Amino acid sequence: MNVQFKKGVLELCVLVLLDKQDRYGYELVQKISKQIAISEGSVYPLLRRLTKEGYFTTYLQESSEGPSRKYYKLTDQGREYLSELKQEWQEFSKGVNQLIKEGVSNE
Repeated sequence: MNVQFKKGVLELCVLVLLDKQDRYGYELVQKISKQIAISEGSVYPLLRRLTKEGYFTTYLQESSEGPSRKYYKLTDQGREYLSELKQEWQEFSKGVNQLIKEGVSNE
């Protein structure tokens, strides 16, 4: 898949997954990787940036499988941002799909 496509949609994927429940970084990587081939290194800088921008808070939680894990929790500001992104994505993908449809019908 095109790298630019992935970069653009990764933020939306992370926010959507955190909307349902708090998750730690590697868990997010695993969930997203099941649908889209991504590198682990692409998620952590995004998590740091979105936390700094106030869309997430973090907390440590004990783990039975090693050291404590840093969990990410969506803030109210993050939920508002997610809502905006989902709306933008729906409009964007609708427009692209329409262009694809028109392109196919003109062949």
